[in-house]
Amino acid sequence: MVGKTEGIILDIGCGEGWALTSFPDATTVGVDGSFDLLAMAEPGTRRVQAGLPDLSWLRDEVLHGAFAVLVLEHLADLETLFAELHRTVRPGGWLAVVLNHPAYTAPGAGPVVDPADGEVLWRWGPYFQAALSDELVAGNLVTFHHRPTGELLESAAANGWTLELFEERPLSVETVSQNSTLHGQEGMPRLLGVRWLKY
Repeated sequence: MVGKTEGIILDIGCGEGWALTSFPDATTVGVDGSFDLLAMAEPGTRRVQAGLPDLSWLRDEVLHGAFAVLVLEHLADLETLFAELHRTVRPGGWLAVVLNHPAYTAPGAGPVVDPADGEVLWRWGPYFQAALSDELVAGNLVTFHHRPTGELLESAAANGWTLELFEERPLSVETVSQNSTLHGQEGMPRLLGVRWLKY
């Protein structure tokens, strides 16, 4: 999913820094707004505490690439993020993202279990409307910004990014087998992966 893994790579919303040592031929720098999460990262890894989408602390065209995993759906301002990444990534560089598929983030979307027979159905939320919702995740309220897929792609294109790869993935068989409320959802797109290039 990522591009060439050498040079300087930015991990957007790196959290605990699990990916900061994933690219041995690159200098990976993580950025996150949470000091507590950054403090959990492996000692010696490069981390910056900063609010996204602000990347003013980076020089123009200093990055060879950037990636974000399960982050974009938590950011209110994608236009500024795409613009800042375009400014800071070198020509020939890349941007890769993995996010929860927008079909899952529409407010009100989710599995519905029929109590009569246990059949699991999928309730669709208003997919075509941009919206936000607060969801309970591990005991904390987390804000999800829902955008239809087209809005995401258009925002990147408007800020100079050229689409190279677009990939949708379903839930894994293992995940479905471990959670009965997901039975029957094997054909649903669960994750969306996108890679763009800067020319």
